[in-house]
Amino acid sequence: MNQQTKPASISSVGDYYSATQLRADRWSSLRETTESLSLHGLEGRQGKKLVATAEALFASLAPIEAYWAFPGRHSFDMLRRQFEARNIHELAVSVRRIARALTSGAYRRRSIPLSTEDTDTEDYEDESNLPPEARAMGRPYFEVLIVDNVNEHQERFLRSNLHRVRRAEDPFLYEPVVVPSLEDALMGILFNHNVQAVVVRPGLALKSKNDLPLLTQYLNRVGDDEDVEGLAPGDLGPEACRLIAKVRPELDAYLITDRSAEDIAGMDLGRCRRVFYNQEDFLELHLNILRGVQRRYKTPFFSALVEYSKQPTGVFHAMPISRGKSITRSHWIQDMGAFYGPNIFLAETSATSGGLDSLLEPKGPIKEAQDMAARAFGSKQTFFATNGTSTCNKIVVQALVRPGDIVLVDRDCHKSHHYGMVLAGANVVYMDSYPLNEYSMYGAVPVSEIKHTLLNLKAHGKLDRVRMVLLTNCTFDGIVYNVERVMEECLAIKKDLVFLWDEAWFAFARFGPTYRQRTAMNVANNLRVRLRTPEHAKAYEAQQARLKDADDEKLMKTRLIPPPDARVRVYATQSTHKTLTSLRQGSMIHVNDQDFKGEVEQSFHEAYMTHTSTSPNYQIIASLDVGRRQVELEGFEFVQRQVESAMAIRRAVGTHPLLQKYFKVLTAGDMIPEQYRESGVKSYYDAEQGWTDIWSSWSRDEFVLDATRITLAVGGTGWDGDTFKTKILMDKYGIQINKTSRNTVLFMTNIGTTRSSVAYLIEVLVEIARDLDDLLDDASKMERRSFDNRVSALVEHVPPLPDFSRFHDAFRSGSDTPEGDIRTAFFLSYDEDNCDYLPLDDLLMERLQAGEELVSAGFIIPYPPGFPILVPGQVISREIMAFMRALDVSEIHGFRPDLGLRVFTAAALKKAAK
Repeated sequence: MNQQTKPASISSVGDYYSATQLRADRWSSLRETTESLSLHGLEGRQGKKLVATAEALFASLAPIEAYWAFPGRHSFDMLRRQFEARNIHELAVSVRRIARALTSGAYRRRSIPLSTEDTDTEDYEDESNLPPEARAMGRPYFEVLIVDNVNEHQERFLRSNLHRVRRAEDPFLYEPVVVPSLEDALMGILFNHNVQAVVVRPGLALKSKNDLPLLTQYLNRVGDDEDVEGLAPGDLGPEACRLIAKVRPELDAYLITDRSAEDIAGMDLGRCRRVFYNQEDFLELHLNILRGVQRRYKTPFFSALVEYSKQPTGVFHAMPISRGKSITRSHWIQDMGAFYGPNIFLAETSATSGGLDSLLEPKGPIKEAQDMAARAFGSKQTFFATNGTSTCNKIVVQALVRPGDIVLVDRDCHKSHHYGMVLAGANVVYMDSYPLNEYSMYGAVPVSEIKHTLLNLKAHGKLDRVRMVLLTNCTFDGIVYNVERVMEECLAIKKDLVFLWDEAWFAFARFGPTYRQRTAMNVANNLRVRLRTPEHAKAYEAQQARLKDADDEKLMKTRLIPPPDARVRVYATQSTHKTLTSLRQGSMIHVNDQDFKGEVEQSFHEAYMTHTSTSPNYQIIASLDVGRRQVELEGFEFVQRQVESAMAIRRAVGTHPLLQKYFKVLTAGDMIPEQYRESGVKSYYDAEQGWTDIWSSWSRDEFVLDATRITLAVGGTGWDGDTFKTKILMDKYGIQINKTSRNTVLFMTNIGTTRSSVAYLIEVLVEIARDLDDLLDDASKMERRSFDNRVSALVEHVPPLPDFSRFHDAFRSGSDTPEGDIRTAFFLSYDEDNCDYLPLDDLLMERLQAGEELVSAGFIIPYPPGFPILVPGQVISREIMAFMRALDVSEIHGFRPDLGLRVFTAAALKKAAK
């Protein structure tokens, strides 16, 4: 048989992490199968095999297509009738058109004729490859999920009436999808990323008749704490609205009911946009659906910038580049104008010249854009930043921390936090994350370490000085905290603690139901509600009775409950440009602080003014506005595909025999010690057991692993992480990555990752592995020994990661608690007479061995791994020096090899101690 006409084998459902991947591949297989049947016929062994394959594909697609408007259940049933009638030619044409339209996105732009009697232009160019101008001219497409247990005649009535009220001036196009039950509604919104609105009608049932495990597993994401079994039929509609808001809060819901207004007013309807009282006003419903989507589609600042660029303006302010005049009049930089095009220059203006809003004092479209971002990300206030999350971190720290306040910080956090502590004059307590010595990286700070630190400060009368807990979530390597548990237990010890969560790499998490539960804003909102409930007050009183006169040991072993009057004070900083759509340095600060208005607002404004340019880049602000629009309308889809891409890489490396010889994808079991994994989940994919539903671990474990980050151990290749990144991936194959450790490299999928990119990465890794096989096959005995030695040095002889030693007594207020005055130490080093330089040699190690106290005068940050191993005022330990000498990285920030390690002189320390 010709290879080109051979149908693809049908993979097991268990091979797929998500139903969207399964759907795409099943349609592709059905297309190949029907075309082969059309070419070779139904007879003979091959024909019978193709018929059996087609039957299996139809059976597997049937429960899936019930949740999509295209091709839709009725068109799918038509295909099955064609197959049963053995009208293979007609079937092949219909399936080909559907499969190509699904792949290209053509169904979003136009009607797809399925019959051979209807002429089709075969315009199936991939939507993403169309010119931006062409795509911008079309009307965006979405789907509306209607939840009602209706018969076929009633369903046609619903569809026809919604189609009838369409108007040419409508800004969007949509198609309805009708499902019968509450469970089907939940599966539908978690499976069909095209859904932007849900209409809940009074006739819905509770249970779904769909039993496909790959779909029913989506119900797990609703949460184990939801019990809907005992609901009265009249309560199903309101409950559906509430659950829709819980799992996909960005969606618009509309409830049609015959309940009285008084009954409905007292019920939790989630984010239901409007209630219709048992009336069939389809035009009003249609207009509300469009208005709801328009509400998210609106981009106040971007739209204002577009309009500004169209205006004729005389420029008499600083900025010759404004309106592009300095470029168009130039004889020497026309290439710049050709590269960027005219719009970017037409949209440039001075922030002080008028015409657009001010980032420093927003009152117009920037203010509106920030308010819309707050809605999208679940905060009470959101502030845009045009110079990165490093600045956002400094703004929050400076706004909240006063000189002398104690701040608890994870030691391996981003350097901007350390510098923020210097600027604010904080007394810093560095907390150690659990080490992963085997891979030269840190995990995250256990809640036991945080509680121990707080209880120690309380025991020594310093709890009143503790202002903030600052943690990185998720870490660069993908370790994610149980944010809810951390905040609850910390507030149980000090009820007005402020939390700053550095979510630089986690902005996308808001738009995935599994991920959202571990985001700062989501937990803050949930806590604000829970703390006010009578049930929480009773639980708190009961625990207090049990813990009466309890010692610290008992408190450490108890999961503490915060008091009902605890204050929810939460800040999150996000690098929008790192994980969502924004120009470089576009970031956001999200605030959910009950005391912001009364205590923080003025100081926050001053800190914001301190660190924000008076000439912010308007293009960055516009990109933040548009990026917000995108994630509210398609963030769920993009995050879903991002996770799918990462899981595909995991499966490919984990099952390829050649890749397994040299590479290993680190699992949750490798990166999170067993005591922090209550669920017992070790790996998201196992070749023998298949996929693990990650919801269980994400809802329970103290730490989980962000699936979108793939840490690949490369020590088995004989190359260290930095060499593998630079010499192999980047120089040879053009693959760019950010993070490495001594023996690992980190691949991060994002919302722009495609299946083609994943396939290319796997091809590259296979080629590298084959080249290594060939190299070792031809290697001499000595060359083989040399290779084994390199592997051993990278895999077995890895220097242990050092803990934070302590601040020198000159920078501490006492020896009982660990906080240190990092600001004094930092500025003490400004006078070069206070500093000396010591070479990293055996003499230095001997001095440390003899007990001499040497104190770092600055930050020492090896890259990789990128965290400070020394900060100003820190006592240098033998372990730190041993680690630093064992590093084979080319870049150590703060260290000059020609001079050595910068330390304080004894005289300087004596002077500081006074």
